[in-house]
Amino acid sequence: MQRVFGAPPSPWAAPRFEEALAGVRRLLPAFAGRTVLTRYVAPLVPSGAWVDYFALWPFALVGHDDPLYELVPPLSDSGAPVETRESFGKWDDGLARAVNGAGELVLAGVSTDCCVIATALAAADAGVRVRVAADACAGASDADHERALAAMALFAPLIEITDVATVLAGAQPVSSAP
Repeated sequence: MQRVFGAPPSPWAAPRFEEALAGVRRLLPAFAGRTVLTRYVAPLVPSGAWVDYFALWPFALVGHDDPLYELVPPLSDSGAPVETRESFGKWDDGLARAVNGAGELVLAGVSTDCCVIATALAAADAGVRVRVAADACAGASDADHERALAAMALFAPLIEITDVATVLAGAQPVSSAP
């Protein structure tokens, strides 16, 4: 949930970003202390296939600390750890360590048809149960969002497409140790 996906004039703005953000905001309290935020940043020096990709999207070739890549509030103020990657998929050994070996991952964010699907498939392939809160995600378009959800649904039961209300209904309360 970064500025680059939040609003025009960014060419990557997801039209339903605010709706997805509302879903993410509803999820945050249920996962307090168990949330890891991820951030996409363009490679500082594109190589390989990224060269052609960024020939199409040169606006995104800015420094990692550019406001374009900032998380939006309330995420930017949540205190949750942030994992930054120069890849659409965020699942790797570093993120696996950040989630402390959790056997289940609840995903929300943008873009469903890019970062969400890339992360979900890699995590599922690593044996992690993935739940995608569809109404806390947004795609480059409604059609792209729906296609990405349909593709991920093909990986059931490794990946479950659900919604915020269902996730919250089954969320385990965060308990404090005595």
